[in-house]
Amino acid sequence: MESESESGAAADTPPLETLSFHGDEEIIEVVELDPGPPDPADDLVQEMEDVDFEEEEEEEGNEEGWVLEPQEGVVGSMEGPDDSEVTFALHSASVFCVSLDPKTNTLAVTGGEDDKAFVWRLSDGELLFECAGHKDSVTCAGFSHDSTLVATGDMSGLLKVWQVDTKEEVWSFEAGDLEWMEWHPRAPVLLAGTADGNTWMWKVPTGDCKTFQGPNCPATCGRVLPDGTEGHQGPLTCVATNQDGSLILTGSVDCQAKLVSATTGKVVGVFRPETVASQPSLGEGEESESNSVESLGFCSVMPLAAVGYLDGTLAIYDLSTQTLRHQCQHQSGIVQLLWEAGTAVVYTCSLDGIVRLWDARTGRLLTDYRGHTAEILDFALSKDASLVVTTSGDHKAKVFCVQRPDR
Repeated sequence: MESESESGAAADTPPLETLSFHGDEEIIEVVELDPGPPDPADDLVQEMEDVDFEEEEEEEGNEEGWVLEPQEGVVGSMEGPDDSEVTFALHSASVFCVSLDPKTNTLAVTGGEDDKAFVWRLSDGELLFECAGHKDSVTCAGFSHDSTLVATGDMSGLLKVWQVDTKEEVWSFEAGDLEWMEWHPRAPVLLAGTADGNTWMWKVPTGDCKTFQGPNCPATCGRVLPDGTEGHQGPLTCVATNQDGSLILTGSVDCQAKLVSATTGKVVGVFRPETVASQPSLGEGEESESNSVESLGFCSVMPLAAVGYLDGTLAIYDLSTQTLRHQCQHQSGIVQLLWEAGTAVVYTCSLDGIVRLWDARTGRLLTDYRGHTAEILDFALSKDASLVVTTSGDHKAKVFCVQRPDR
């Protein structure tokens, strides 16, 4: 397989751009990854012209497998009520990641410290198949845009892709120490970033490849914007985009969240929690000893952004005035947050093993869900916000049925 930058990607794939963050600079360079129309003489581009961006018919779920029975015993130190509807307990170590199939939201893929990944059904926890063959902790997993393919990646850089309906492995590649992985939103094209700073792009399952050289620092996170623009590279902890891809929000170990214009690459706003506002600015290469930005995101119905911090603070910022609107405190550090589509409700999961729902308009806690006996490491929300799927250090994944009195 070729991995040189002259190798082409999908000819019909929308142009991609990368935002590169260099140290503490306030100006971010926007580099166009595909500056012009493809050369008709480029054989690889011609071979990739058959990439289908159309949605395919919904596949029926596979009914084979076995049902997981509830398991007794407590792993970890947190005990209490279990509000979950389904528990998936095939992992034998901490479960690091979870993703739902985007087409039907009926399947989940989880990956863990046990070097295993599983595809299973949300309704009853039934195992569909194991994504076997990994040789290190599986830290990335996700379905393609049409839910026909599922990709998994481990810390060593081994990536694998399976056909969901046949349960067969159709592609694999070793890319080096893996930092992030994400599917293109409209095509069977997989992107990933590695510790050497490079960003990779493959057409799956043919394996046609293109590599984008990084700025000599790890490609720690990346995001494919709605218009097809690819995310940035830099020493950050998380990145999010608004619905039209015009704004990018980045979080860092320096405890700052920066609002960036995707058009100009300029920083247009900087957010920092009031609890650390009085601390002196960190120098280049320094990290906050007590706090950092762990997750962030945009509200889809109001000009609001949420930022979750390691000290347990959930900050809701007003983008119009660039001011702090609410500050909601958790008992432990926030791991991840997600906005519910079409509402001003933000979900958080934290190191105390609890999922919480917050009304961003008032800063009020709506409800919480418990059941894990260790920290929650990742979670996903179904499209209709009826289900929350969590993964934890207690070696389990759980499905919670979300019930809210306001709907």
